[in-house]
Amino acid sequence: MTVPAAKPVMNVFERYLTVWVALCIVSGIALGHFFPGIFRAIGSAEMAQVNLPVAVLIWLMIIPMLIKIDFGALSQVMEHWRGIGVTLFVNWAVKPFSMAALGWLFIGFLFRPYLPEEQINSYIAGLILLAAAPCTAMVFVWSNLSGGEPHFTLSQVALNDVIMVFAFAPIVALLLGLSAITVPWETLLLSVVLYIVVPVILAQLIRRHAISAGGSQRLQSLLRRLQPLSLLALLSTLVLLFGFQGEQIIAQPLIIALLAVPILIQVYFNSGLAYVLNRAAGEAHCVAAPSALIGASNFFELAVAAAISLFGFTSGAALATVVGVLIEVPVMLSVVKFVNATRNWYESGKAVCRNRNVAVQKPG
Repeated sequence: MTVPAAKPVMNVFERYLTVWVALCIVSGIALGHFFPGIFRAIGSAEMAQVNLPVAVLIWLMIIPMLIKIDFGALSQVMEHWRGIGVTLFVNWAVKPFSMAALGWLFIGFLFRPYLPEEQINSYIAGLILLAAAPCTAMVFVWSNLSGGEPHFTLSQVALNDVIMVFAFAPIVALLLGLSAITVPWETLLLSVVLYIVVPVILAQLIRRHAISAGGSQRLQSLLRRLQPLSLLALLSTLVLLFGFQGEQIIAQPLIIALLAVPILIQVYFNSGLAYVLNRAAGEAHCVAAPSALIGASNFFELAVAAAISLFGFTSGAALATVVGVLIEVPVMLSVVKFVNATRNWYESGKAVCRNRNVAVQKPG
């Protein structure tokens, strides 16, 4: 059986990560406002609407997590079939439809008087695009911070990527009421290659070199040195992403705040649903934590690209997907904090994974 990840021990930098995130958000918005030309130049470094500087930073974020993964143990991930089933159910049977319902309720009804009438349907479309694709890259960061089982996380992300190729267009078309939809296939495939295939290959090459040079002790030493780099890359990515959108944030604060409401509700609803379903199914906390995080986060690169492709760069749909980018990190950090804080409650449930190769039964 797979050995569960130990409960994460945060250093001072990780413990106050929300503070650094807040500072990066403010810094990014300010820099984007005062130096828009610099950020436009960085933002123009794209291939198939995938920003290459951001891709490099994502490599630095997730490669240290991927180095931990022993591909020889991936065959054992099916022992966590309950967690896989829960995540697939939330990602594909609940999340897009719950976001559509929340969009129609809040944007199409409750907030309608405060929004431009001509953009109402476009805003709802953007929210649907945001929820129709589960996160690919940054889930590895959230899983690491919550002590998630790394083999489960990698397997679940890979499975979601395969499903996304076939299911993204039909789900979005159904919810938008379109007979056909143009999916930016170049963006989808390039994003999978850049955010999954390349980092996995690089990480495994580094892992093999470290083990051949000094065994597991050398590997652990390398991981300790790389961990701060991962978090610094996360913060740098935040500065860039918020810098790209600094002008829009300052120009349309009310609209952005209103669009954030259904996004926040759906993140907490879907993460909570996945977490509770895993507990009811008797899955280990080291699987339930990344399952909840995968179930809540969004593949915002694809959502933004699809919104621009379908509705245009200045559309309400594009702005709605950008709001998803703006609140992704702070909200996901709050989910990480919740699953870490409630571990004892979770492990008083049906089945837990406290000791190696042992499932402990407890009354629920």
